[in-house]
Amino acid sequence: MTTTMPAPAWRRFAAIVYDALAVVAIVMVVGLLAQFATGGSLFDAKGHLLAWWYQPLQGLVVGTYFLVSWVRGGQTLGMRPWRIRVTDTQGRPATWRRGFVRLAVTALPLLLVTLYPLTSLKIALWAPIAGWAALLLPAFVDRRRRAVHDMLAGTEIRNLS
Repeated sequence: MTTTMPAPAWRRFAAIVYDALAVVAIVMVVGLLAQFATGGSLFDAKGHLLAWWYQPLQGLVVGTYFLVSWVRGGQTLGMRPWRIRVTDTQGRPATWRRGFVRLAVTALPLLLVTLYPLTSLKIALWAPIAGWAALLLPAFVDRRRRAVHDMLAGTEIRNLS
């Protein structure tokens, strides 16, 4: 068990910015590999996706990046420079179950993209960002700086000693 303090919310947000860059890189590599696998015909001339498996694959790879990072070392690439780590509420490493819950709740705002047929693309793309902001807001007021996904998964973000 560790006695480190919960990390301030600003460090979490700084790590999110770094992780967004890592996710972009992951998505680009998976996209390149998918283009190779389809012989360059992942999309048609009108820009419609031809491979039904492409988006689920992207989600699986990005989700695996976060899940393995949280469970195997407690840190994503974005968390390392800010010296913060995901732990359970006792300071122990997160379990696979806690990691899955954390990932599932964190991914929920992505469902808001399905608003696209009902609204504009701009609104559908901004909706998940609003959803993530709502999940993260409690980190500013909770005494242990937990976001909603941390509360539901029984995890928290702590400073490294």
